[in-house]
Amino acid sequence: MSGETATSASRAADRFGLATVVATRRKHMPVRLLTAFGVALALQLTFGWTWAWLWAGAYLATQLIDHWTGMALTRRPIDGPFQAAKVALISFLPSSIAFGALAPALWQGVDRYGPALAMIVVATAMTNLIAICRGSRIAFAAACVPYGLYLLTLPLMDLATAPGPVLSTMMIAVGLVMLNIIGAWLTTEEARRAQDEAHAEAEDRRAEAVAATEAKSAYVAMISHELRTPISAILAGAAETERAGHAQGRLIGEAGRMMTVLLDDMLDLSKLEAGRMSVEAVDFNLRQAVLDAVHAWRPQARAKGLHMRIQGARHLPAWVSGDPTRIRQVINNLLSNALKFTKEGSVTLRLGGGTTEAGDHAVTIAVSDTGPGMRPDQLERLFTPFEQLGAHTARTHGGTGLGLMISRELARLMGGDLSVASAPGEGAVFTLNLVLPAAEAPATAQAPQAVQARVMVVDDHAVNRQAIALVLAPLGIAPATAASAEEALERLALEPFDVVLMDVYMPDMDGREATRQLRAMKGPNQHTPVIAITASATARDWEACLAAGMNGHVAKPIEPSQLYAALETALGEGAERAAA
Repeated sequence: MSGETATSASRAADRFGLATVVATRRKHMPVRLLTAFGVALALQLTFGWTWAWLWAGAYLATQLIDHWTGMALTRRPIDGPFQAAKVALISFLPSSIAFGALAPALWQGVDRYGPALAMIVVATAMTNLIAICRGSRIAFAAACVPYGLYLLTLPLMDLATAPGPVLSTMMIAVGLVMLNIIGAWLTTEEARRAQDEAHAEAEDRRAEAVAATEAKSAYVAMISHELRTPISAILAGAAETERAGHAQGRLIGEAGRMMTVLLDDMLDLSKLEAGRMSVEAVDFNLRQAVLDAVHAWRPQARAKGLHMRIQGARHLPAWVSGDPTRIRQVINNLLSNALKFTKEGSVTLRLGGGTTEAGDHAVTIAVSDTGPGMRPDQLERLFTPFEQLGAHTARTHGGTGLGLMISRELARLMGGDLSVASAPGEGAVFTLNLVLPAAEAPATAQAPQAVQARVMVVDDHAVNRQAIALVLAPLGIAPATAASAEEALERLALEPFDVVLMDVYMPDMDGREATRQLRAMKGPNQHTPVIAITASATARDWEACLAAGMNGHVAKPIEPSQLYAALETALGEGAERAAA
């Protein structure tokens, strides 16, 4: 039998709740068999009833029928209520008849306490069915009918000998037991239905929340992709300005990278909400990263008439292993807030470092200001998303209120923490504590060397094409450009190139489809290396590019060093392929 047929049979059984009841009974079958064995042994030892073993054997036979019927439920679909009732009667009725048969024997066979023992057996069995037969009226009815008949019959066994008042009292007791059993069943079912409805409502709300989060993430990703185009131009222009010997180029570049980090705040929030945020571990110069962050904010401090100071820089380790982008992001958030809320005085960056027993660097980065400080109630909600301490703060300073919340989560993801101390009129001190492994300084980077290569840049944004051309200029490369995938394929079919820089997301035909068509057509560039230029440089995105036939990838905004490294790799692979 196919798995699909078994699934449909199981679903049909679940319409009447039988599949769940059968699964529960099969799970508890060892307990029922041990109970029957224990009862038979007790009856023989106490009353010398050897026939109790025949009763236990009969009960075992009904359990085998129960097991066989449960197996059949997964093989034959149930077409309607009549077939469901038939299955329930075959599966549950014999078991109840066999177990309940013990009650008349106890009623008649045990002096004085026999009726009480018989009532206990029946009442206990029916109470157990309330729990086992949840969700299936057919199963509960089929299993309880024999016990109800036993309860009605037991007092009649003393009809000839019991006085009228005693018999009436016993019948009333039997009625009360049955009413309580039925009432308990109805109450349990009502609670179950309420629980199922609450669970279904919770699932619906969860699905709506997931859909809303996905829609928000898609929207933010789209906005991020569009904004990365002008930022790439800013970074490319900054690199060219710095190469020309202007010191401002470095500050412009840092500001552009800061804009990128701030732009990622919304994406970071979406990742944190989905539990997909991660940090990397690369070797970098921590001291230089901190100083660059401070230098980027000095012009704003001067414009406000504030002193920006650094203390303890000599205590900070140089080369460490960690996530430089995330660390700069936290520092930028802290400096931005300090400058935003400080009208006069100073903003101070206090740096400290030590060594742990494992040889790692314990780093402390504290940002203090002479601003107005915060009340205890403001501190309590300081790290809440979109919280800006009041409407006045939002009107005066703007912002999203995400920076501090994301900064604390990033600190904790990196194994550290972010704390705050403040009081009204005493400013605020934000302290970032991290433990970072030591790293070795790399060899001195060499200036890019001129490269003899024909490169095509494919991008639908003119700004992006110009930005990439600026980045390639130090290599002596003047790239050919195409504004669409279709235009690029027409030219690639005729002219040979050494490398193609292909934007992934373009209208009409995207970069991955263009690469697939390039690999499929005969021509001078069928095997030319293609480097993906993408603003969504996730592992899944790169896997899709690789599957389309691309050879490397560079993330937007483009860092010149990353593009140079990708070009070097692609040109090396192309040379090896040509030699072969």
